[in-house]
Amino acid sequence: MATQSLPTSAPGFRQATRLQESALATWEKQLLIWMAERAPAWINSDHLTILGFVAQLLTGCSYAMAGSNRLWLLAGIGFLALNWLGDSMDGTLARVRKQQRPRYGFYVDHILDSIGSVPLMGGLAVSGFMNPIIAISLLVLFLLLSIQSYLATYTLGEFRMSFWSFGPTELRVLLVAGNLALFRWPMVWHSQYRLFDFGGAMGIVGMTAVLILFTARNTVHLYKEEPIR
Repeated sequence: MATQSLPTSAPGFRQATRLQESALATWEKQLLIWMAERAPAWINSDHLTILGFVAQLLTGCSYAMAGSNRLWLLAGIGFLALNWLGDSMDGTLARVRKQQRPRYGFYVDHILDSIGSVPLMGGLAVSGFMNPIIAISLLVLFLLLSIQSYLATYTLGEFRMSFWSFGPTELRVLLVAGNLALFRWPMVWHSQYRLFDFGGAMGIVGMTAVLILFTARNTVHLYKEEPIR
């Protein structure tokens, strides 16, 4: 579990503890540091943030196009890889070079993630591989979990980057596996359900459970810290 504090850049800015407990976190951190130490000097964190955002938009476009040509699913895998590179490495590069801008970085990185999630899930909704209702439900739950995480950052001073050993990198790995599986198994469970509908339904159950659990836990924690007197 990572417990590196976000450095402060302005008087009164509250530091938040980064909580990263995902299954791939240790391996990912080592790889990102290795790449950041070897990144060309002309590349900075802003370049990587833009790369991650554009790649997220293109991933959504690839899903929309894959409805008529499944080869776009392979392009989507490449865009997911670029999204991981930009979204995961921008902060690492800043820390390695000691160029942290914690307020700017936190705000820009996460607002772009939220904006980018709309065309990403929109692409799935129109692709024909996922029921639009399931895609919209996943989008709403993602945004609610994001809000929960940001409120916890402000009120509890902890920024949780993963839930139950599952974080953004693990989600990308699942999407890559799903893209490949669609070529062989577009339908599952005795050919009654679309693969992405089945996976999306499981995601809805898991995300709902996480949202309820952490909302209840944080509410109880804050109530104990600020009881009615």
